[in-house]
Amino acid sequence: MSTELVPASEIPGAVRADVFTASYAGYFMPVHVDEQALAWMVDAWDIDLDRSRVALSDGDPVGFANLGLRDGFGWIGGVGVVPEHRRSGLGRQLMEAVIAEAPGDVWLEVIEQNEPAIRLYEQLGFGTVRMLDVWSWTGDPPKASAREGKPRLLQGDAPWQTARPSLGELELLEVDAGAILIRPGERIGVQQLAARDERTAAELLAAARARGTSLQYVNAPSDSTGSHALRALGAGLDLRQFEMNLSRA
Repeated sequence: MSTELVPASEIPGAVRADVFTASYAGYFMPVHVDEQALAWMVDAWDIDLDRSRVALSDGDPVGFANLGLRDGFGWIGGVGVVPEHRRSGLGRQLMEAVIAEAPGDVWLEVIEQNEPAIRLYEQLGFGTVRMLDVWSWTGDPPKASAREGKPRLLQGDAPWQTARPSLGELELLEVDAGAILIRPGERIGVQQLAARDERTAAELLAAARARGTSLQYVNAPSDSTGSHALRALGAGLDLRQFEMNLSRA
């Protein structure tokens, strides 16, 4: 049995989507990605397919590692191996391959319960930066008001998936002491939030929630006013992730 790592750009999108889904079998939360969803991820998160890798075993895709690139920094946008090829060292090979393709510091997020992955990342030189929360809110929001503003970036230290968004697809709501950048739709996606205090954050989140049937905030810093406000509003904490960084300094 021979294994090789090839650039993801050499593999059709539908095949990459299949190996992405298969590589997360038995994961802590259900993961299913189709070709359209994967194409959105590649575009939104600046995944470089030439520098990302797919693992082939006798020609069959059995693992992948996606590498995003921005301003000389890298981000691991998913890495996994199908169940029958796990515990073979392939995950480490994939990580080492894409790290070698990154020109500078590399970032990633990992669910706090994923101890084997955390150990691997630490062995590769990654250190923990902070904890991030993923929230879902389906309950009825309290009455709140906020005015519409011109979309703009609110956080200079936002995690990769909520940094440098495509502003043309987003909306901004603001009050005197803060603002929230959201992706509109039936499920409102919070992109960035800047609020002076928890009360202001709660007002902005309630105004955003009222625009859809539910709200999701991915990778809110655990110590932020947004996370504190969502907890007080009765939102559900779906999971927590460590944000980790490999410094090349």
